[in-house]
Order: sequence, then structure tokens, then C-alpha cells
Amino acid sequence: MVLNYIWIGFLLVAFLMAAGRTLLYGDLDIWSTIMNASFSQAAFAFEVSLGLTGVLTFWMGIMRVGERAGAISAMARLISPLFSRLFPGIPKDHPAMGAIFMNISANMLGLDNAATPMGLRAMQEMQSLNEQKDTATDAMIMFLVLNSSGLCLIPVSIMMYRAQGGASNPSDVFLPILVATAIATLVGLIALCVRQRIRMDRVIWSWLGGIAAVVGLIAWLFSGMSAEETQRWSTFAANMILFSVIVGIVLAGMRKRLRVYDVFIEGAKEGFHTAVGIIPYLVAILVAIGMFRASGALDAFTGAVERLVGLCGFDTRWVGALPTMLMKPLSGSGSCAMMLDVMHANGPDAFVSRLAGAVRGSTDTTFYILAVYFGSVGISRTRYAAGYALLADITGAVAAIGCAYLFFD
Repeated sequence: MVLNYIWIGFLLVAFLMAAGRTLLYGDLDIWSTIMNASFSQAAFAFEVSLGLTGVLTFWMGIMRVGERAGAISAMARLISPLFSRLFPGIPKDHPAMGAIFMNISANMLGLDNAATPMGLRAMQEMQSLNEQKDTATDAMIMFLVLNSSGLCLIPVSIMMYRAQGGASNPSDVFLPILVATAIATLVGLIALCVRQRIRMDRVIWSWLGGIAAVVGLIAWLFSGMSAEETQRWSTFAANMILFSVIVGIVLAGMRKRLRVYDVFIEGAKEGFHTAVGIIPYLVAILVAIGMFRASGALDAFTGAVERLVGLCGFDTRWVGALPTMLMKPLSGSGSCAMMLDVMHANGPDAFVSRLAGAVRGSTDTTFYILAVYFGSVGISRTRYAAGYALLADITGAVAAIGCAYLFFD
């Protein structure tokens, strides 16, 4: 229901902004601008779905081989002590556990293209356990919030964008992103455990402590490297691990004497149908976002916040990154464009440019995730998923601001 109201809100606010600009300033072109944005966003949504088709087809095929070979269930057993507590509605040996593990692992490595197909597979497996097919289960909501908080150990894409933008040290946002995304994940996880009445026992705290230790180890390892070394080794580690997983699944299939290619094709066909199925959901959310942005509502809000912060006597430098913060939950490409625009306007090494990079990597694209993941299994009643996902987004943005002042001021 929350997503329904948010979607309607985007459209109504865009209409009211357009009406206000016409009545107050005589701006007749704003209506054309908004409608052109709706057409371009609809086309963009289709392009995104089309772009996902190849990736989904490949990874759904790999996942099917992993399931038949027993590799997915082996992964499920590995993390069952933690996930059996966070996802009490899913049996310990269910394939959903392995798919969830692979999705979260890919997200932590900054491999967005690989994470999405694995996430869609996890949703399909969880939907098989769902008695109310149009309503999100607690397990689905937990999974979506963990995705939205976007725990990322190696933010490869952000460092790449900063390198392309001419930053003197593209990896300087590495530690701020690591800290901010860890805080966002921790807050989102604890808040949802309270909401779902999941007891935070020693096992959960031990795993969280272990993740914190890994975050600290990675921070320590990369802190002594140059910018070039950080980008080189982080890219190497992420892609080497991913390719190793692919080869490991194939070898497991060979060990089981599967006709690996035929099993892959069987799963790949499912990936194609999944990609087609999410098109209406993507069109709905991206068109609403495009119209909201084209109406000028986003710019108006940013300007109002900057004036308010200034009147209160606080530093306003962070407000320049506010469009990136606001766009991040709405659109990955939109927030990326905002970040690049800030870098272009202020220089890649300016405080606000570094902050925009930290914000861009602090959480994931909430409404895109909600639209794609829930849409892929026909969930229309998302319950409280959007609210808790946005809590993680806000926490990540605030943490990114604090980290930016700590590291860059």
C-alpha cells in the first residue's frame, strides 16, 4: 500500500507543480516537458528491461545448474545459522536460502548486474512458499530491506566513475562508503528484527560482529594502497570471486554427471520470461519518477532545504549533494547523473563531489528494487517494505554526510 501512495504522490505533486508554474509564471512549456519526460522514461524502462534480459538469461541458467548440482543447497547450509533466524519462514534446506546468500554476496562485492538475477531467483523461491500470492511475506520484506541498505565492501562502480571524472584519488570515497553502508545495513536489520519480533540472539550478534571484522579488515588492507592499487585490486577481487563461483557451479554439475549445457538452457529460458514480466512495473515507477523530476519539484525542495539550513546557521556545503541523496532511492541512473553533474560543476575533488560519491554508494535504489523484485512475482501488497527500506536509505545518507565531514573536511 505504501508504494501505491508514493506512486500516486509523484504524479499529483508533478501535476500541482506544473499547474503552479503555469498560473504564477505563465510557463506553458512545463506540460510538454513533463509529458516528454514520461515518454523518455517509458522508453528507458523498456531499455533497462531489455538490458536485463541477457544478464538474467545467463544467471538464471547458472542458478539452475547450481540447484541441480546441489551447490545452492550447500551455500544455504553454510549460512543457515544466521539466515534461519532472519528468515524463520523459510526452511533451512530450501533453495531460497542459497539464492539469498548469492544475491547478498554479489551486492557486497559491488556486482549489481550479477546481484539482480540472483535476487529475482530468491524472490521466486520465496514466492513458492507464499500462501497469499499478492502479499509480501516477512521473509521477502527482510530480503528487500537488506538489498536496499546495500552493504557494499568493494564499491567498484563509484571509484570507476570518479576515475573517469578526473579525480586525483578516485578511491578516497572507499572508506566513507564502507562505513555508511555498514551503518545503514545495521540500522535497517535491527529495526526490521524489532518489527518482525525476531530475537537478536548470540548467533545474530556473532555474525554481525564477524561482518564488522571483515569490514575493518578490508578498510585496513586498502587504507595503505594508492588510488590505482585500490581500484585495481578491488576490481580484481570482485570479478575473480564471481568467476570462481561460476566455474565452481559448473564443476559441481559435472561431478553430479549433469548435462550441464542442457540444464543451463532450461534455466536461461526462465530468465527471459522473468525479464519480460517486470516491464510493466518498471514503466510505472520510472515514468512517475521522471514526471516528478521534470516538474521541478525536486529542485524546489532542494532549494528550500538549502535556505532553511542556512537560516539555522549550519554549513550548507552538503546540500549540493542533496539531489543525489533524493534521487538515489528513486533511480540508479538518475542518482548517477546527479553525482556526475555535481562533479562536473564543482570539480571531482571538491567536498560536495566526494560527498555525492559517498551518498551514491551508501545505499541501493529502493524503488527500483521494490518494482523489479516484487513485480517479478506479482506482489501488489508490499506492506511495510517501503517504509523500512527508506529508513535504511535515510540512515545511509546521514551516515555518508557524517563520514564526508570526518574524512574530507
